[in-house]
Amino acid sequence: MRQRILAVLGVVLLAAAAPSASADTDAQKLATVRQMIEAWNTRNWEQVYELFAADGVLQSMMLSEQTVGREAISKRIGALAKDISKIELRIRHIGVADGVVFIERVDDFVYRGHHGQVPVVGVVEVEQGRVKAWREYYDRAQMIEAMGLKQDFDAAQRRE
Repeated sequence: MRQRILAVLGVVLLAAAAPSASADTDAQKLATVRQMIEAWNTRNWEQVYELFAADGVLQSMMLSEQTVGREAISKRIGALAKDISKIELRIRHIGVADGVVFIERVDDFVYRGHHGQVPVVGVVEVEQGRVKAWREYYDRAQMIEAMGLKQDFDAAQRRE
């Protein structure tokens, strides 16, 4: 009887220690992020939104606000996307560390007719095939200038 209890206990402990069948592997996380990048590159905005979890978070780390939820993310990206006539997120390096995807890339885009390029690092958490959190790190002043918004940005700063 004791051996049977120990055997059952062993099976329970092994099952608890094993990753769940629904947990994303590193390869699956990379595939999800690559799908997201391809959706940006083809300006398939619906796919971009759909790849976020319903309660996903998007944050440019230079700004204090997070955008939370697929609907809010859709509005935020949609406002930006309407003025993008070309975009290519060119990956320099991509990998997974501690279950999180890190992307070093250069964003090459045309925004309101103005061509720009900005180096960016993205940190992406993926759960169940969806982006749970996407944090972006870039030089905000460089991004503003690359978008052709420096004059607008400078004027706004003077008003504050």
